[in-house]
Parts: sequence; C-alpha cells; structure tokens
Amino acid sequence: MKTLTIIARSLLGLIFVVFGFNAFLHFIPMPPPAGLAGDFMKALFASHYFYVVAVLQIVGGALCLVGWFVPLGLTLLGPVIVNILLFHIFLQRAGWQLAAIVAALALFLLWDNRNSFAALIRR
Repeated sequence: MKTLTIIARSLLGLIFVVFGFNAFLHFIPMPPPAGLAGDFMKALFASHYFYVVAVLQIVGGALCLVGWFVPLGLTLLGPVIVNILLFHIFLQRAGWQLAAIVAALALFLLWDNRNSFAALIRR
C-alpha cells in the first residue's frame, strides 16, 4: 500500500508541477479552446487569475511530489481539481480522461491521508 501511495502522490504532484510551470514557460503547446471554454480561458488570462491558479498548482504539486505536508498540498489542489472537472463536464469534453485520472489519484490520496482530514467531518 505504501508503494501505491508513493506512486499516486508522485504522479499527482508531477502532473500539477508540470502543468503549473507550463502556464509560465509555455513548453507544452496548447491551442486555445473554442466557444464558451475559450471565453472562460480568455477571462482567466486577461484577469491574471490563471497565474494564481498556476502557482497553487506548483506549490500543491511540489508538496505532494516531495512528500512534505501532503495534506496541505491536497488542500491546495482540491479546489483546482474540482474546477478542472467542472470545466471538462460543462465547457469542453475533450481532455476529460486526464481530469478523471487526476481526480482518482486525489481521492485515493485523500483516503490515504484521511486521519489528517478526520476533524473536518466529525460532529
């Protein structure tokens, strides 16, 4: 189980560190989406909100990748993952597979770190 946790943590962290840095360095070419998804992305870029999300991705991904403060990393990545899923559900169906993999990795890691989050669901 420990090996599976390390693999999931490393994969999730690597995905977010790479895509977070891509927001600044543009080493993975990504054509802008069309329609409502494109309008949404334009608004994120024009307001510079996209860069705040990218920083959260880098920090949360790095915490998961290194293995320090993994619950904090998951807390930072949680809202980002929810927004990625909602983007692919409502605005652009393409790319939903990676979003589903990321969500599954995060849910597995949340379960593995459930003791750190137990106080949130206690009465």
